[in-house]
Amino acid sequence: MSRESIADLIAKLYLGKVDRRDFLKRAAAAGLSATLAGQVVTRYNQVSAQEGTAEASSTSIGLPGVTHVTDTSKGTIKLYSSWPLTGSMETIGGDAVEAFKMGIEDFGNAAGGFAIEYEALDDGIAANNGAWEAGKETENINKVINDQNAVIYLGTYNSGAAKISIPIANAAGLAQLSYANTYPGLTKAVPEVTEQGEPDIYYPSGKRNYMRVCPADDNQGSAQALWAYNEMGKRKAYILHDKSLYGQGVALLFKVFFSKLGGEVLGFEGYDKDLGDYQSVMTAIADKGPDLFYLGATVDNNAAKVLQDMRGVMSVDDVLFIGPDGLISTAFVEGAGDAAEGAYLTFAGYSADKLLELGGPGADYVTRVTERLGHAPDAYSVYSYETLVLVMQTIDKVGEKDRAKILDTMFATEGFNSLLGGSWSFTETGDTDSTVIGLDQVKDGKITFQKLLPIS
Repeated sequence: MSRESIADLIAKLYLGKVDRRDFLKRAAAAGLSATLAGQVVTRYNQVSAQEGTAEASSTSIGLPGVTHVTDTSKGTIKLYSSWPLTGSMETIGGDAVEAFKMGIEDFGNAAGGFAIEYEALDDGIAANNGAWEAGKETENINKVINDQNAVIYLGTYNSGAAKISIPIANAAGLAQLSYANTYPGLTKAVPEVTEQGEPDIYYPSGKRNYMRVCPADDNQGSAQALWAYNEMGKRKAYILHDKSLYGQGVALLFKVFFSKLGGEVLGFEGYDKDLGDYQSVMTAIADKGPDLFYLGATVDNNAAKVLQDMRGVMSVDDVLFIGPDGLISTAFVEGAGDAAEGAYLTFAGYSADKLLELGGPGADYVTRVTERLGHAPDAYSVYSYETLVLVMQTIDKVGEKDRAKILDTMFATEGFNSLLGGSWSFTETGDTDSTVIGLDQVKDGKITFQKLLPIS
């Protein structure tokens, strides 16, 4: 490419015909050095800030005013993620990994003067339908701690797995950032729900090192109960959970809030995820006469079969089904088949169809990642991408391979512009201050956004 062509490319950047990350890719292909390309983008950022302009694409998310450094002369930083990648978790985990990779490529595989490498670790067991396993999670966090090029641990998906790795990372002074953990007790105590000693038992050093970019389940449980009781007029609930930290926790939160509203809980129990069928269980539940059935579970714990057998004795017209974000996946819907039709699910954000409707950065993200995946992305992959952006910008801000500085800088995050619209900041507990809870329903075999729900 000639000098005039490079000049044309720079002009397109200023005219808004290419965004910053596309410019970096095309500039590299044109033979422009990473250092010079970075200088162009830095100057563009300064001019844009002075003129108050902003790009209407995924590059407009994140922390405003952070200069992206494309030079790699300082060496390498290795990013590791840890969540299940096989069995019923293949799509959920795989979509998050691909969103992560797309983000790294968007930043030109560099940040803060370092080349960025990435390895996706699997904390699941294929023979157990992909479900996470404590030994694997322990192995993963120790691998990351022992890699001097690693400055942060990106995980986990399951709250129970986080319970394993947070104390280990904490003792090592390593930041841990999750895109999907929602059990409140990891960061805060909730009366009648969290276990004794939580969350302090996870932080042996006395200093918080764990953060999550998605709202915790105390928001979700409240929103679900308010909607079921006030809007749907449901008064008698039967609650089943998969006995996991997450599943039992979110189910208990719904129970607490539903009861406080005046609802009657006919039963609250755990089920055996290894059973071949639940027909006798569902017949006994149906005999109690519920008008609402709540399932606190993740898709890998035989949740689709539970719904199938529930619908075998309780019709859509008579009993409302509602489940939390652990079930908002195509694996759950496809696994349950016709029984999933009409099911309500909640999620701390917007599903892909709503992001496309809203336009802007969220729609840009969905469009690009869909082209990459060949299917609409799993709901939580949005937070995976935001996690990556925060990591890269933190490295840009610190500019050092220093775990303590990375942790402190990330924990102080304020005003992160989200793909969901609006912005969020980390609280003193490491939680996002976002309270977005969306209601979705399965229609014609697809998870379809309905509306946002209020919380108490």
